[in-house]
Amino acid sequence: MTVERILAAKGRDVVTTAPSKRVADAVATLARRRIGALVVVEDGDRIVGIVSERDIVRLIATKDADALEQPVSAIMTKSVVTCNEGETIDSVMARMTRGRFRHLPVVGEGRLRGIVSIGDVVKARIEQVEHEAEEMRAYIATA
Repeated sequence: MTVERILAAKGRDVVTTAPSKRVADAVATLARRRIGALVVVEDGDRIVGIVSERDIVRLIATKDADALEQPVSAIMTKSVVTCNEGETIDSVMARMTRGRFRHLPVVGEGRLRGIVSIGDVVKARIEQVEHEAEEMRAYIATA
């Protein structure tokens, strides 16, 4: 199974923000949309960073609440790891596990095409294993 199939099932919508937006605005968006990360973009779809709930928790833990007034660019992860639609869920899962991150933007032809979470990837992998097990049961039953 590939990232493309995950996106076909879940959709390609990505919630983004600008690097100049306040961290407080990012917090409000995360809470309102019930998501764990925002892709930070410029010029419509050029990825310049990603900001997650973890980034915000670390900010609040090390500074006071006034830190929420600084721009997202001050706390975002600038070297964003991405994937493409043709990658397998196994390779994406391994990359997310090694990097210890839960969100992976999907890029194609230099443009943002979607985002997958570790939950999306695990769900797809479970569905794949269940399908393989069903095929094996059917094969054994007809043998």
